[in-house]
Amino acid sequence: MSDPVMADGMTAERQPQILVVDDDAELRELVADFLGANGMAVATAADGAEMDRRLAVHPADLVVLDLMMPGEDGLSILRRLRRPGGPGVIMLSAMGDDTDRIIGLEVGADDYLAKPCNPRELLARIRAFLRRRQDGGTRGGPERRFGEWTLDMVRRTLGRPGTPPVALTDAEFRTLGVFLDRPQRVLTRDQLIERGRGVDSEVYDRAIDVTISRLRKKMAPDDPIRTVRNEGYMFVLAVSP
Repeated sequence: MSDPVMADGMTAERQPQILVVDDDAELRELVADFLGANGMAVATAADGAEMDRRLAVHPADLVVLDLMMPGEDGLSILRRLRRPGGPGVIMLSAMGDDTDRIIGLEVGADDYLAKPCNPRELLARIRAFLRRRQDGGTRGGPERRFGEWTLDMVRRTLGRPGTPPVALTDAEFRTLGVFLDRPQRVLTRDQLIERGRGVDSEVYDRAIDVTISRLRKKMAPDDPIRTVRNEGYMFVLAVSP
């Protein structure tokens, strides 16, 4: 498939730039054709080396990345892509158990789908990611401040004066980001899931309480996340602009 060409007079409403990386030629072309038919500019790559060459010429908004590939595997590629200003990543894998999904998400994938996946579901996940990025989930620069706390948006660490920074998992980082975007407002579990991950999943629904519990422990002795009975959660600290 040829590289996407930017049309003359491109406006801010440009096509999302997607790169599909998969060693299965038939599958990546099917995915690329489907996404292209739904308004996206799509390029493809068979492995990490070809991906690097294409990204050097055409930066992507999001990479659809296969986990199991000969040579450099998807997790290794994912670690390289997790850099400031890098593209989003949706992992695809024929190994669809919870362990593989958790590893992929913890390494830094923005989403994860088991293969074979419904192309319409992949399209929905991509659009959800693009909406989250457009909403400005990292707005405010490389750091966000609230109370005495500072969230490093690049290192994904949480710190306060006199204490060493503590690393956040992907789920903790994204959930905290949702609270910081909407402080002093009651958020339901569904809102936290949708805005933080964009995935309607029972797994994430069960996990949101655990994620918030872990955030509370990492922010002890403060307790900035309050439980609102029968409604959800509220972040009570003021967030600096």
